[in-house]
Formats: sequence, C-alpha cells, structure tokens
Amino acid sequence: MSPLGPLRLGVNIDHVATVRNARGGAVPDPLRAAKIAEEAGADGITAHLREDRRHIRDADIDALMDGLTVPLNFEMAATDEMHAIALRHKPHAVCLVPERREERTTEGGLDVARDDNRLARFIAPLREAGSRVSMFIAADEAQVRASQRIGAEVIELHTGAYCEAFAEGDTATADKELNAIREMAALAHDIGLEVHAGHGLTYDDVTPIAQIPQVMEVNIGHFIIGEAIFRGLGPAIQEMRRVLDAARAAG
Repeated sequence: MSPLGPLRLGVNIDHVATVRNARGGAVPDPLRAAKIAEEAGADGITAHLREDRRHIRDADIDALMDGLTVPLNFEMAATDEMHAIALRHKPHAVCLVPERREERTTEGGLDVARDDNRLARFIAPLREAGSRVSMFIAADEAQVRASQRIGAEVIELHTGAYCEAFAEGDTATADKELNAIREMAALAHDIGLEVHAGHGLTYDDVTPIAQIPQVMEVNIGHFIIGEAIFRGLGPAIQEMRRVLDAARAAG
C-alpha cells in the first residue's frame, strides 16, 4: 500500500524548557527553539503544559501562539484548568494525554473507553472553538473506537512500548507492538480518524512507524532535543526529516 499522503513531523519543545527551568532564568528559550524547528523543516510544534508547570509555562504558550507560523499542538490533561486555557488560546490542535505528578514523562495512553461520557463533554467546546482534538492512546481497539465515538478527529498512537522493546533488542516484543500499531492505524483510518504516532521515537526505530501508510504525523521531542546537544537543533531536525522522507518514499 502506498502512503496516503506526506508524513508530517511535529517537534516537541518541552525539554528545552526543562533545561531552562533547571537553572531558572530565561534561557534556553522555547520559542527560539520552535522557530529554529520551523526553519529546519518541522511541520508543527508540540508543547505540553502540565499541571505542575515542570517545563512549559503559561508564558511559553502565549509566546508560541503569537510567534509561530506553523501549527501548535497543545498537549494537556483533561482538567478544568487546561480546558479554560485551551479555549482562551484556541490552538490549532489539542492533544489530550494522561498525566500524573510523579511520572517523568507521559506513561501509557489515555483510557478513553472508561471515561467516554466525560471526555465527550470535555472535547465538544474545544471542537466548536476550532481546535482539532486528538486522543493519545495505546494501540487498542477499544480505545480507538471510543475515541471515534466521543467525537475526536485524531488519535495519536503511543509508540513507547515498541521503542523500549526495540532499544532492548527484544525483537519479538517490538514486532508484536509494531503489528498492533499497524492494525490500529488501519482501523482508525477506516472509521474516519486521522492517525498520528509518538513517544520515544529515534532515528533508529522510526522507519517502520513512518512506513505505516495511515500514519500522517509523528511527534518527537526528547530524542531530538538530546541529539541537538551533539548536532545542533537545526541539523538534528533535518536528519529526522531526511529519515522520515526516506522511509515514506520506500514504504
């Protein structure tokens, strides 16, 4: 099967803010990183405003909304506080993710199937405000179908388990996780959802994800920011863009 369209790259800039906040002050500036990402070929910028503001802060969202020329994907938990912030800013996209204070990064996907009534009410005003709503979920049929049922337009499939198994050399588990992602991407597309993917992706493991024809966007942050220490941010993004384009062309 040939790709359904070009593959977009969203660059998550959360950990630029993590470095800034480790020392305090204003540097490095997440907006500056976002502008470099634009110039290097990013199709969008992702920023997660957490309840504890451990990296991205409210002022960063203000600056990104004012300064970007590519879409902002605003990651957030499904809380009243974040709902009000998203409705005030009306970003291009809102991606709902699970969030716990003690976690280092987002662990697992949102349980849409168990919270479908509340989430349906939660996302309706966001859609009415013009934001595309995405659900960050595991590659699980119940979660895919629940996302479609509540009115989400997009799902982002959690690739973390696949990436962890790949990194550990556990080929059997990596193949199992990859097959689940492929199957759920196909199902989601068939029932009218746009499919994105993300979490833990690197140059080494992204190619099989990029070759899934229904995946229209990947969102990558921690690896790119880490690689930027050695390559520079622009070159790190350009190399990811090259890997994605080559994988899509060969898919």
